[in-house]
Amino acid sequence: MKLVLATSNKGKVREIKALCEDFEVVPYSELIDEFEIVEDGDDFKENALIKARAVFKALNDKDVIVLADDSGISVDILGGEPGIYSARYAGADATDKDNLYKLIDALKTKGVESSPAHYTAAIAIVTKEGEYSVHGWMYGNAINRAIGEGGFGYDPMFVPLGYDKTLGELDDETKKSISHRAKALSLAKVILQTF
Repeated sequence: MKLVLATSNKGKVREIKALCEDFEVVPYSELIDEFEIVEDGDDFKENALIKARAVFKALNDKDVIVLADDSGISVDILGGEPGIYSARYAGADATDKDNLYKLIDALKTKGVESSPAHYTAAIAIVTKEGEYSVHGWMYGNAINRAIGEGGFGYDPMFVPLGYDKTLGELDDETKKSISHRAKALSLAKVILQTF
């Protein structure tokens, strides 16, 4: 079954491919030209649905299944920032590193070494049958430095509950078993298997 991802984020594509081995996973940019999708929803679920709907419509193929993920980190001491703005926290053209170091600086400005934080992943699925969405969460602490080269995004500054290493230090198998995206995808797979 072909699953089209409404993302061109290489980190997300790699992670979703690894977690959905039963499906032929294809980023939409391999089928049509990339285009700008305005994510103006109020929460992760809304933004995931906006992306999935836009790609489903653009592909103009009723038999395709489009999956979109909207995810990010929310840090308690910062009032839940960056939240839905995680991917563009340091500006519209920010890199993962720009965002990471802006968040590290925000913690340093607050004068703390760490703060409780959590990752949220909302996954939307759009098909001719209808629209579906699921969520996954991972709790832990955001720290005011980057440790480890693994993962992407904010992984080097996030220590999951029950661990003493950042996601940037943990191996892929461990991350697959605890990540917010893995939890959301396991729920999404239940929906996908009904098609």
